[in-house]
Formats: sequence, structure tokens, C-alpha cells
Amino acid sequence: MIIFLRHAQAKNNVERVLAGRKEGFPLTQTGLQQAENIAKFLKPLQISTIYSSPIERATSTAKLAAKYLNLEFKTDSRLTEIEMGMFSGMFYEEMFEKYGNVFLKFYQDNPIIEENGVETFSNVKKRVLDIVNYCSKEHKGQNVLLVTHMDPIKAMLSTILHLKPESLYELIIRNASLTILKKEQNNYSLAAINSMDIERFVQD
Repeated sequence: MIIFLRHAQAKNNVERVLAGRKEGFPLTQTGLQQAENIAKFLKPLQISTIYSSPIERATSTAKLAAKYLNLEFKTDSRLTEIEMGMFSGMFYEEMFEKYGNVFLKFYQDNPIIEENGVETFSNVKKRVLDIVNYCSKEHKGQNVLLVTHMDPIKAMLSTILHLKPESLYELIIRNASLTILKKEQNNYSLAAINSMDIERFVQD
């Protein structure tokens, strides 16, 4: 199985800041607890290998999970957050007010995205599928954990389910939740989405 883990709650999530690849957005205290809890949730899945986005909020999540699972983890740039160009560090409300629904335009590969230095959704889909295919071959028959961000996970879901931009925009991948894929007859299928401790569903 390929198991995606979205990083736990970070400072930018609470402050509603579009962090992109900017530094300075560590996990919150809630996020640290989320990461520890999801690590325990992962234990029965018998993870063999962990790869993580190089961004701090992802590596911090991966470190806690790896420690609990008694594993090491490697960083891989194919799992990194999207480059948000001129929108990096901007508050959501400010961005919406000035530029409209940039998130929806991102999923539509609208020209405004590339013009402002933002990585295209098409490119995110390409690099995420690349690491998924790599892991399926390199770790065949094993369960691999990929610690990343919401849009790389959405990119893989879009590849599998052929989701429309509007559906992608409305889809929320929760902090410290699992999205699980299985490969059957050379095709990937979705086994779980937003999987986490049952108490989290009540809290969120």
C-alpha cells in the first residue's frame, strides 16, 4: 500500500496563511499531539519505509511517526509543498480579496497561476505520480508512508478519480490524516481517505 500522511497542524493552518515553501511555520502544540496520535494509529499497518516532503511541518510530522515506528525517514522533493510564488506568506482573506479564488484557479491550471510564479497543478500531479510509481516498484509488496501536504495528496486523488476542479477545491484533507492507496492489476485504487483516530472526527 501507498499511505499518504498530511502533516499535522502547523502555525500557518491556524493563522490561515498561504505558507507555500516559506520557512517559519512549525507544528503547533496541537499538531505535535496529532503527529504522536497518528503514529500510534499507523503501527498496525507495518510500514517498511517513510519518505517526507523537505518542508519543516512535514519533516517534523515524519520524525515523530518514524520515532514511534522505529524507522528512519528520507526526504524527497517530489513530495514538497507547491511553490506559491507571489502568494507565499499571504493571508487567505487578503488573497481572495485581491485575486479572487486562487485555489480554484490553481486546480483549473488558469494562466494567472503560472504568471504569478505558482507551480501548476499539472506539474504537481506529475511529480507525485512519479514518486508513487517509484515506491510501487522499489518497495513492491510493502507498505510505504509518504508524508506530505494537502495538494500533493489531492493531485494523486485527481489522477485516480479524475476529479473536477470544483470537487478538488471543496475536498479537504485533514491535518495528520491518512489517504491510503492500493495497487491492483497495475491500477491504483482508493482504500481510505481522511482516516484518523475516531476522536478526531468528532473534534474536527
